[in-house]
Amino acid sequence: MIDLCVMTSVCPDMTVDQTIAAMKKHGYKGLEPRVEWGHRQGIDLTMSARQRGELKARFEDEGLVIACIATGVGMGVVDSGARDEQIGLLHEYIDLAGDLGCRYVRTFGREVLEGVEMKAVVDYVAAGYRQVIEHATDRNVVVLMETHDRWCNSAHVAAVVEQVRHPNMGVLWDFMHPQRFCEKVECTFGHVGHLTRHIHAHDARYVENNRRTKVCDLGKGVFDHATPLRLLEQAGFEGFFSVEVIHKPGSDHDAVGVMAQYAQVFAEIMSSVRGTSG
Repeated sequence: MIDLCVMTSVCPDMTVDQTIAAMKKHGYKGLEPRVEWGHRQGIDLTMSARQRGELKARFEDEGLVIACIATGVGMGVVDSGARDEQIGLLHEYIDLAGDLGCRYVRTFGREVLEGVEMKAVVDYVAAGYRQVIEHATDRNVVVLMETHDRWCNSAHVAAVVEQVRHPNMGVLWDFMHPQRFCEKVECTFGHVGHLTRHIHAHDARYVENNRRTKVCDLGKGVFDHATPLRLLEQAGFEGFFSVEVIHKPGSDHDAVGVMAQYAQVFAEIMSSVRGTSG
């Protein structure tokens, strides 16, 4: 079963109460807080133990879940001192997720060591993840590496996760980014489909003679969401399709409109997918 999730970057100016109301109105089952960006929901490392317990209970009472903590941690950071700081920060986010009853923590690769073979880069990043994986296991949390930034090549992400080789390490498949790097969906699925635990969704069009992308309504852009959803559904994937449309706090945006539009088109895609899946 693939359910809807929304990131707080869609609705950065909503309170927790407003967020829950919008989620329930439009059929969202999960919330993915984007920490570090000052969103009004206030879900971050600064939460006290009491606040964490109260938020966990509130979501349970509403029949909702905090699905994933979306961090900015980069395990490929080249400077060793800075990478140690990233590892320490990830330990803190693992505890935040555990306290909130949240199953997943999102991380990035971010940087890539220059002047060496990709195998050495994979070794370096995998070694970083190994430093947190037992802690994640103790807190019943799965650490995810996203197909993003300099790690849009899904084979590279798969190589890291397969080298860590632990049930508490997985992939966050952002549908758009590998396609931006001219990777066929079927190829991405072959690399990371079996490792995918969570999905990010955002559609876009190419503009300025294909020099840039501009985010648009789901189904109005050039990035294929139906094929990866079909492939994952057929493979028995159970998890969240998390809407990642980024609005800056205080900006002029229509969070409810985005949630409604993505929910409607997601339902249409899944109806078609399940129809063809038999």
